[in-house]
Amino acid sequence: MRLFWISFLLCLFISKNSRAQKVLNLKSPSENIGYSFKLNQGSAEYGVIFRKKLLINYSPLSLVFNDGPFGKGLKMGKPIFRQGSENYELIVGKNRKIHSRYNELLIPLEEINLPRRRVNLRVRAFDDGLAFRYEFPICKTQDSLILLNENSSFVLAGNPLVRTLFLPSYTTSHEGLYSLLPWNEVKEDTLMDMPALFEFPDQKFLAITEAALLDYAGMYLVKHDGVLLSKLSPLPHRATVKVKAVLPHQSPWRVLMISDRVGALIESNILTNLNDPPKMKDWSWLKPGKTTFPWWNGNITPDTSFAPGNNFETNKYYIDFCARNGIEYHSVVEYGLHEWYSNDGANFMPGPHADPTKPVPGLDMQEICDYAKSKGVGIRVWVYWSALYAKLDSALDQFQKWGITGLMVDFMDRDDQEMVNIQTEILEKAARHHIHIQFHGAYKPTGLSRTFPNEFTREGTLNYESNKWNEEAISADHDINMPFTRMLAGSTDYHLGGFRAVPTCKYKVQYTRPLMISTRCHMLAMYVVLENYLGMVCDFPAAYEGQPGFEFIREVPTVWDETRVIDAKPGEYIVIARRKNTDWYVGCITNHESRKLSISMNFLGNANYEADIFADAPDVQNDPNHLIKQTRAISGADNITIFLAPGGGAAMQIRAR
Repeated sequence: MRLFWISFLLCLFISKNSRAQKVLNLKSPSENIGYSFKLNQGSAEYGVIFRKKLLINYSPLSLVFNDGPFGKGLKMGKPIFRQGSENYELIVGKNRKIHSRYNELLIPLEEINLPRRRVNLRVRAFDDGLAFRYEFPICKTQDSLILLNENSSFVLAGNPLVRTLFLPSYTTSHEGLYSLLPWNEVKEDTLMDMPALFEFPDQKFLAITEAALLDYAGMYLVKHDGVLLSKLSPLPHRATVKVKAVLPHQSPWRVLMISDRVGALIESNILTNLNDPPKMKDWSWLKPGKTTFPWWNGNITPDTSFAPGNNFETNKYYIDFCARNGIEYHSVVEYGLHEWYSNDGANFMPGPHADPTKPVPGLDMQEICDYAKSKGVGIRVWVYWSALYAKLDSALDQFQKWGITGLMVDFMDRDDQEMVNIQTEILEKAARHHIHIQFHGAYKPTGLSRTFPNEFTREGTLNYESNKWNEEAISADHDINMPFTRMLAGSTDYHLGGFRAVPTCKYKVQYTRPLMISTRCHMLAMYVVLENYLGMVCDFPAAYEGQPGFEFIREVPTVWDETRVIDAKPGEYIVIARRKNTDWYVGCITNHESRKLSISMNFLGNANYEADIFADAPDVQNDPNHLIKQTRAISGADNITIFLAPGGGAAMQIRAR
């Protein structure tokens, strides 16, 4: 290893055309990941290797402030090396007990000439990736900053395959189809959403995203002049300005998740490792779980004497369904394309008199909350973000008085610094009112569910809601991209639970009772495959009760003690096992291709278990809802063979005997 590092430094980090320069090296605790930093004629550059493989060649780092660029004519102060470790527990997450271990390097950088601004570069190397951020201390010449650009670059080695979501602008819902193409075919100056996955030869994987996005602009990637470059979301009506801050301040962490096993990226806790623990001490009131979402199915009710709508009887019907089946929450959204609260705007847009503290006539929110509480069910409500934010304090006070336990905050469609701060404020104030948050039309997570455990989930992906209006249904080929892209960032809301699958040739758009094209077992498996602390149960009660597979939805948890990726191949298939207490749940999905998988059960150890296995039936291509349920004894010595139909899946509930 020592000889390799000497060779690495001689070959890569000493320029032939300049004087020999001081190179700073940082290795992960296992020494598999290496980071090197130098000043090249006064300009900051870094490189990254993994298992003797170059992933990131020398890449410049610079910043552009309103009073000029920072990145040339720099000198380095005394670097500080340290080792860090932390044991903590997540209140919501894919793993409960976390052991974080890293090596850290702090590099003070200062301009040689006036104005002699200072920026500290902090780097942490974990065994599953590394991260860096910019820290802006107070100095004699500066007590605030206006940042115009952050030019963090990533000079990719070779020509890796890129799996990413291209976006038309900074103001989107982050919903679209993912692309797979070689790096040399990526179009210049097109926004790439994060996380983006880069697959190098020899099964080496790199995913780029960010952690701890607070009081800063969201980051994107672009290919510019052949180099992968960071781009920040601009402030509204200030296209040139990205960040304004009083010093001291810091950027989010720029995160490189790295492994030779793609499943390790999914298992990784690096994003929560880079976030602070919660400031609030008492989270005993917080209850992750599953929720109805009647908007998706069209607010279907039985043929009864009451008229469906924004009224007590309709909500009682869904609350009773939740109580019978152990579903923790019911969501009050709308009826007849009108939200549950007073609004004089069109198409859910807030009008001048929109008021989420005032239910529409005929809807007694106190009555609904009281009834739900008597049944052990929590009430959540949907709200347009700007209608909520305009009355944030009074609305949260009223919601808490009624007994509302959660909010779905929608149509945010931005990640500039202003919107980032709005979301943080909503999380902080909602927590003080014992209310959880589900962000829709929102940017990716950044590990803040550690700091704010009441952030249950985020959308930020094209999902099954679009089956209500899209001529092309969400396919298994789209689903299989999620674990390797968007889900690497954290909890992923997806409108799960559609129980009316049809062959692709019979699919049609239905705004009420939407149809699915992947198999029912594929749908069951998605509750395990996706990390999501608030799983939706979107269909109507009669679509579930008495139907094969619904028992799995009733039982499957939404937060986990342990997560293991048993087998995975990006874009093709995945097998994930997750543990809650002593029970294990397994989900496997495939793309449009059928396949046979042999699943090792060695994660069970030496104990004996009983497994309920839900698998695609032989005739599933004609009837995608048809499944076979098998109950059998199982142990860690077993290998289970599963046949997956095209667009199919399998799910297991494994109980200790």
